[in-house]
Amino acid sequence: MGPQSAQTPPNTMGVSDTPPAFSTAVTDTTLSEALITLRKRKRILLVFVLLGLAYGIYRAEMQPRIFEAFGRIQVRSGSSNEYRMSNVPGMNTDSSQRMLTEVAILQSDSLMLTVAREMDLANNPDFLDDKAPQPRASIDDPAVRQQTIHTLKAGLHIAQVQKTDIIRISYQSLSAKLATDIVNKVIAAYIQRSYETRFSSSQRISNWLSGQLDDLKQQVQASQERMLDVQKRLGILGMDPTRSQINASLEQLSTAANEARIARIMAESRYRMLSGMDPNSIEGSIEITPGASGQLSALSTLRTQLATARASYAQMESDLGLNHPQAKAQKAQIEELTKEINTEQQRLVLQAKQVYLAARTNEDETRATLDSEKNDAYKLRDDMVEYTIRQREFESNRNLYEGLLQRLRTAGVEAGLESLEIDVVDPAMLPATPTLKPKSTVILTYLFFGFLAGVILAFLLESLDTGLRTVAEIENIIELPSLAVIPRFSRRSATEIPGQSFAARNIISLSQPKSQSAEAFRSLRTALLLSSAGHPPKYILLTSATPSEGKTTASSNLATILAQGDSRVLLIDADLRRPTVHHQFGLNSKVGLSTVLTGTTTLEKAVQAIPEIPNLDVLVSGPMPPFPTEMLSSETMNRLLEHAGDLYTHIVIDSPPVLSVTDAVILARRADAVVMVIRHGKSSKHVVRRARDLLLRSGAPLTGILLNAVDVNSPDYYGYYGYSGYSNAGADAETWQSKADTRSAQDSGEGNR
Repeated sequence: MGPQSAQTPPNTMGVSDTPPAFSTAVTDTTLSEALITLRKRKRILLVFVLLGLAYGIYRAEMQPRIFEAFGRIQVRSGSSNEYRMSNVPGMNTDSSQRMLTEVAILQSDSLMLTVAREMDLANNPDFLDDKAPQPRASIDDPAVRQQTIHTLKAGLHIAQVQKTDIIRISYQSLSAKLATDIVNKVIAAYIQRSYETRFSSSQRISNWLSGQLDDLKQQVQASQERMLDVQKRLGILGMDPTRSQINASLEQLSTAANEARIARIMAESRYRMLSGMDPNSIEGSIEITPGASGQLSALSTLRTQLATARASYAQMESDLGLNHPQAKAQKAQIEELTKEINTEQQRLVLQAKQVYLAARTNEDETRATLDSEKNDAYKLRDDMVEYTIRQREFESNRNLYEGLLQRLRTAGVEAGLESLEIDVVDPAMLPATPTLKPKSTVILTYLFFGFLAGVILAFLLESLDTGLRTVAEIENIIELPSLAVIPRFSRRSATEIPGQSFAARNIISLSQPKSQSAEAFRSLRTALLLSSAGHPPKYILLTSATPSEGKTTASSNLATILAQGDSRVLLIDADLRRPTVHHQFGLNSKVGLSTVLTGTTTLEKAVQAIPEIPNLDVLVSGPMPPFPTEMLSSETMNRLLEHAGDLYTHIVIDSPPVLSVTDAVILARRADAVVMVIRHGKSSKHVVRRARDLLLRSGAPLTGILLNAVDVNSPDYYGYYGYSGYSNAGADAETWQSKADTRSAQDSGEGNR
């Protein structure tokens, strides 16, 4: 039977279980934690602040002499409704929406390309600065075109003057003349484009109507000839055929048929035009189409929203980048608005088709009724009705021809009037002085960016630091309570105090009992003695995840603290591969644990007493055996621990690291309390978590963690050792001292190692 079975029940804790009497608390990042991080990385922060300040001063002194030329134009609401082809309510858009649309047009790539092509900006050295492409670059080259448009847009600023119909256009350049020429060229190109767009829309309608007029003219001539033939054959000279009831009815039906035909022709022209033209031209074409009465406010509003969204997306793409969440959301909005515009355009085309079909049906029905009435008239007055029909046919064709001719003339007049909607309020004039930013603004801006970069780098380095540093961090990640925090310390050379023993030099709890470190080891003793209900643990094992965590120093000082009471304590060096306990006390390692396990000697003969600590015995590791794991897992080891338990109140076991060999896992199952030693800033999170999982899976009674070699001057522990003035009163500061900076083991001894 192992010693644990005689003292405590088997440990059944799982990997994910939390030890008893401890509840994890996940703490959020607070302002105080952020300030601690900045205090730790204050040198980095200071360097970036100084770099930002220096660069800001440099940029403020070396500002380029940039000239800004600007011009203003007024975009009027349009020509009088008296000359418009139709008064469409949907086209009376809000002034602000209309102005946003015009601003978007001024910023369009097509307009920029026109300006660049006419001014030959791709080969203008003042425009290109030091980014000039190959000699005689062609604007038709996609790369040159894209670069030229991008550069032109970068210096161009277009905005509506608040609460007015005036648009301000400005351009910044190192050349005052170039800035002036570009602004004036943009204004001229915009006016020309507006005229061409509206005129071409009216011209398309006029061309279609001209073709219809040719057909109608031929129909008028043919109907007139037929009427004259009938009149000549019947010998009718000035007879009024409308006196009878049948003639009156025919006149009404013929008029209705003419109106239905006119309505059908207008509806058909509108439908054919909409179904065959560019979707982007639908809005302007509907505006001047005869007979249009559909409401286009929704389409105009959507186009305005799309223009605004595209302008905002371009700004976000420049400021935030394509992968920024706001840029992605804006792009999704653009796609949604495009879909809605397409849907609205399809609706307009479908509406035009429905109107056309309804007009054609009405025409067919009216024509059928008229034909039926004609048959009746034929029966009563065949010859007179034939004459009347010919006469009405002639009149209807003539009226239709004259009506369409008037519409055609109106469209031509309106095309000329539309070009007058834009007025140049102020053309761009040559700027006299450059535009410079205030030096203080430039310096403060770069100072802020330097500070921001330092803060970002500080938090980035903090996030990349996998070392465990604070008690709260360790408890949250490892899910084990912290039993004690040992400050970092180092010892002076032994030659400084002649005649002092190894134990007095190496064991800080013995040589410096009032130091912070000694007080911390007493806290560890108290936590262990109170860790189990009913009785304190007898077998206490100290281990670590990796070597050089300080478990040997912790084991030696814990055993010393326990032995300073009335309890008899045995310290066992169970690290048979790399033993170090005998160095701490200056003992001979020829006889020890390995010789006891092989039966060469007994426990009583192998233990070595420490003169300075009467109640402490040490069992060193002894000679290195060939199979340490087999010896530690043997029944002989169990009997040795049981026998030691009969002789001593506490047995402190210094075991090897958990992740290096399996010895610690084997010994941990035989202990009453297992303490994992974690070195401050050295042990990484995943390594310590893996060691914890191995111990818990083996059934070890993992009691808590000991945070070792803590830098008391670190911002992480600001105020943690605020009682040092009290605890160090009377301490021998010439022999031992708590230090913030560690020394190597070769220069200063083991210390926390």
